[in-house]
Amino acid sequence: MSARRPPHSAPALHQGHLARKRFGQHFLSDQTIVEALVGAIAPRPGQWVVEIGPGLAALTQPLVERLGRLTVIELDRDLAQRLRTHPQLQVIESDVLRVDFASLLPQADPAAEPMGDADGAGPARLRIVGNLPYNLSSPILFHLLPWAHLVQDQHFMLQKEVIERMVAAPCSAAYGRLSVVLQWRYAMENVLFVPPQSFTPPPRVDSAVVRMVPHAQAAALHWPTLEDTVRVAFSQRRKLLRHSLGRWLTEQGYAGHFDLQRRAEEVPVAEYVALAQALAGTAPAAQPPTQAAESQ
Repeated sequence: MSARRPPHSAPALHQGHLARKRFGQHFLSDQTIVEALVGAIAPRPGQWVVEIGPGLAALTQPLVERLGRLTVIELDRDLAQRLRTHPQLQVIESDVLRVDFASLLPQADPAAEPMGDADGAGPARLRIVGNLPYNLSSPILFHLLPWAHLVQDQHFMLQKEVIERMVAAPCSAAYGRLSVVLQWRYAMENVLFVPPQSFTPPPRVDSAVVRMVPHAQAAALHWPTLEDTVRVAFSQRRKLLRHSLGRWLTEQGYAGHFDLQRRAEEVPVAEYVALAQALAGTAPAAQPPTQAAESQ
């Protein structure tokens, strides 16, 4: 990690704001956890970092001290107004599900000359971080899929149970729709445990931080077909696939071979991807979702 810059003489953004339940606000307040999270992110000057839900700036301030500039996305009008008083922040007051992340790169024109990332090796890519509202975590993760090819990595604080589902391996109780769809596009790991007392107010669940690195070459497929395939497969996860996916494949006119004498959780990601490819034909490029998926 680069040397820490002296703290900026920013206004006290944390004073006088009460958490709002309608926004699912739980503000990170444990400095030890903040330092561990910044260490996991390892921000460097010149990188294009976007923070989702900066809240009271517990993570925002140490990030901007290392980066020199930072883009933040905040829905809460009062918090966005406070954040605008910080001269090193670009504040986007918006629902994150409405944000076009491609527009946040240093050049929005795809024909423009690449500016390069912090070490000059290749075009600039986004690094996305945030303490995501737990009631919207899955929709946000799916909303980001279309821009995975523009992303270097993502670090998100989420409910620990959700991260366990994201990184779950086949033949485990946590393996499901979220596991398959996200593992198709990202390599992921659970990097930090965060207890409830690290927040104000404390949530009723344990939290954790996940690192998500997009695969350099994700398998090309038609997104709606993968989503439909996985949704049907896990609709009756306790039964053999012949009772759910088998009937659906027949309706789709699928004439290939797929072992239906298994439960949905026994099928690896690669097999679901291959089946989706076969159902849709060879796709020229990976097709992202057209809208945020429902919570898994």
